[in-house]
Amino acid sequence: MSRLLVFGLGYAAGVIAHRLRARGWAVAATGRNGTLRFDDSEAVRGALAASTHVLSSVPPSEEGDPVLAAYGSLIGGKCLSYLSSTGVYGDTGGAWVDETAPADRGRRRARNAADADWLALGARVFRLPGIYGPGRSPLDRVREGKAHRVGLADQVFGRVHVDDLAEGVIAGLDAPSGAYNLADDWPCPQDEVVAYAAALLGLSPPPIVSLADLSPMARGFYAENRRVANGKAKRVLGWGPRYADYRLGLRALSATTSPAPASSAPATDRVDQR
Repeated sequence: MSRLLVFGLGYAAGVIAHRLRARGWAVAATGRNGTLRFDDSEAVRGALAASTHVLSSVPPSEEGDPVLAAYGSLIGGKCLSYLSSTGVYGDTGGAWVDETAPADRGRRRARNAADADWLALGARVFRLPGIYGPGRSPLDRVREGKAHRVGLADQVFGRVHVDDLAEGVIAGLDAPSGAYNLADDWPCPQDEVVAYAAALLGLSPPPIVSLADLSPMARGFYAENRRVANGKAKRVLGWGPRYADYRLGLRALSATTSPAPASSAPATDRVDQR
């Protein structure tokens, strides 16, 4: 039996674990939804010894990658996978970028370093753009009055539905080591996505806000502009996004979402960090 140990059973890793269990895998995990405590070294060491595969979705801190710091010496010989970010590519001025591009130009040096460290260990490093899915999508933010537009028609980025992300990671668990971009086929401005979500809910698009009114972290997000290519994952993993663009993904989500109340509050200036 294939046995997976997940470090950090959050939103995306939880979908991956659920699908693997349905396919007969044994899955143990740390994190808020897991049964192991990260700092219970004896239990984690036992789970590591029994595992055939290891997946980490734990983001690094400024001090480095906590999984590698605590257990890096014990994961040799396992099939390793790591959920990274397309943010490692930094700003490309809207140009397309693939896995051959430098991956040390992102705003978060710790993420760049962790990405490189997992690659050096022979991991499959899945670089992810903005993740959306049930309970975490522009539909939810519009309904909650937490979406906004910024009026930057030339600022683009990619995204991926959590179901497509999970299938891409599962397809790559035993693939050749290296980096894989898992993104949809249609990078575009965030304003376009938010406006479409509002239309699906029968609401007016949220107002445009000034970048000056956003937090420094949010302004940093909008300072990056790139289109992420997914051709390697398609070629090597035999993967393709079921939700090839945000319209398909949001329409599928809206089919299971009740209509927004007529009194929905106006949008605020919160932004998800990709």
